[in-house]
Amino acid sequence: MSCPICEKRKAERFCPAKGEKICAVCCGKEREVSIDCPSDCSYLVAAHRYEDQHQRSLPEDTPLLDVKVPQDVIYAHQNILSGLAFTAAKFSVAHPATTDPDVLAALQALAETYKTLGSGILYERPPDATLPRELYAALAAFLNEFRQQNDGRAAAPPAKDSEIFTLLVLLYRMGLLRTNGRPRARRYFEFLRGQFPAAPELKREESRIIVP
Repeated sequence: MSCPICEKRKAERFCPAKGEKICAVCCGKEREVSIDCPSDCSYLVAAHRYEDQHQRSLPEDTPLLDVKVPQDVIYAHQNILSGLAFTAAKFSVAHPATTDPDVLAALQALAETYKTLGSGILYERPPDATLPRELYAALAAFLNEFRQQNDGRAAAPPAKDSEIFTLLVLLYRMGLLRTNGRPRARRYFEFLRGQFPAAPELKREESRIIVP
C-alpha cells in the first residue's frame, strides 16, 4: 500500500492522528505541521527525545530578546509567574486545539502591552487569531484579579508593571526554547502542564491512539 499523503512511498508507520499507515518520510516531514499528532504517539515521543538532545538557539532578531530578567524579580513574584503558567496550561486543556504558537503569541502580545504600561502609556494590541486572543484575555484577567486580591496587603509589595513585563518575557522566552517551531507543536504546553502534576484541571486526556 502506498502512503496516502505522498502517494509514492510504501506506508509502513501507523499514524494515530490519521488512523492509517503513512511512510516514514511523511511522518517526519508532516509531524506537527499538517498532522495533529497525539502527545503519546511513539514516533512523536522519539522525535521529541531527539530534539531534547539538540538545544535550540534563538535568532538575534527574536522579539524581546534584549530584555534582561533579574533573578530577584523572579524570586519576589514566583506566585505571579506560577499563576500565569497555570492559567496558560488550564486554557490549553480547555481548548485542545491550542498550540505552542498560540501560547507564544498571547504571551508576546501581553508582554508588549505591559511594556507600554511601564512607560506610562497603555497601548493594547491583542492577537488577531481567536485562540491567542482568548488566552491573552485569560492571562490579563488573572493579573487583574491577582492585583485586586492583593491590594493593601502588607505581606509583600505589589508587582510593578515593569516587573510583570519581565515575567511575561521570561515565560515567552522559555516557550521559544521549549517548542520546536512546528505550527501544531504542543511541547511548551506539555511542559507547563507538567509543572502542576497534582492539579485536577490539568488531568491528561485518555490516549487517542487506537491500535489497528
